[in-house]
Amino acid sequence: MAGFVEKPEPVEVPGLRHLHTGKVRDLYRNEAGDLVMVATDRISVYDWVLPTRIPDKGRILTQMSLWWFDRLTDIVPNHVISTDVPEGAPGDWEGRTLVCTQLEMVPVECVARGFLTGSGLAEYRETRTVCGLALPEGLVDGSELPAPIFTPATKADVGDHDENVSYEEVARQVGAETAAQLRRTTLDIYARARDVARDRGIILADTKFEFGFDGDRLVLADEVLTSDSSRYWPAEEWEPGHAQPSYDKQYVRDWLTSDSTGWDRNGEQPPPELPEEVVEATRAKYLEAYERLTGTSWN
Repeated sequence: MAGFVEKPEPVEVPGLRHLHTGKVRDLYRNEAGDLVMVATDRISVYDWVLPTRIPDKGRILTQMSLWWFDRLTDIVPNHVISTDVPEGAPGDWEGRTLVCTQLEMVPVECVARGFLTGSGLAEYRETRTVCGLALPEGLVDGSELPAPIFTPATKADVGDHDENVSYEEVARQVGAETAAQLRRTTLDIYARARDVARDRGIILADTKFEFGFDGDRLVLADEVLTSDSSRYWPAEEWEPGHAQPSYDKQYVRDWLTSDSTGWDRNGEQPPPELPEEVVEATRAKYLEAYERLTGTSWN
């Protein structure tokens, strides 16, 4: 099992209780009982949280989530209360902090796919299905699906793999009514985001969401439609039949698995530090996705 190469010590802030150190986010609770979520510059690849940080990554992802939350409120409410930095917190928390409602989280990763790639492609090649859903013959890496599909997964701890599951398994775990609501809401969000991205020359290949309940109300939580939780491709370079250029951490994956590193992703040794040129190129990808989607220059 992988995990952190170097697990950081939590930052202590008066009035906040540290709850969890995740792959990318640190979670606290304030005295009012609200959650305080801080997006760090950590990056995780192949179930390892790398020792190298990507400057501004946490801020970029937070601002991208906020931009999308604003465009989805007619579909589903979200968990954000404010972006206020708690008193006494480090200055570095500015722009990367969300104060959020405490929810009863649904233990399912809600994945929507409009294009075939990644783990979905691997399953399709073996069975012509994805999460039990039959797909047509002849699809290749990067193919657009006849219609977007809901392909849920179980949520994994740090170092463990998320596992694709069938819709029937989700219904068994959370109940038929909740499962139907999750599928409907996931596909509605995906359809909205796909169209928005397409208007900006970007393909949203797939994405994952997390939901929780505030009483009986389903609420969108965590990050949404960021380059960490989604596969974004430049539309002008889309060419099915091979891996697509992307706006995510594929640059890091490719470098880590290149012959020059000598690192074995299936071995037990942790991955090495990233060289400066890989850090800069990865940061540039995150920035390009943010600026192209939002139409806003990063300052």
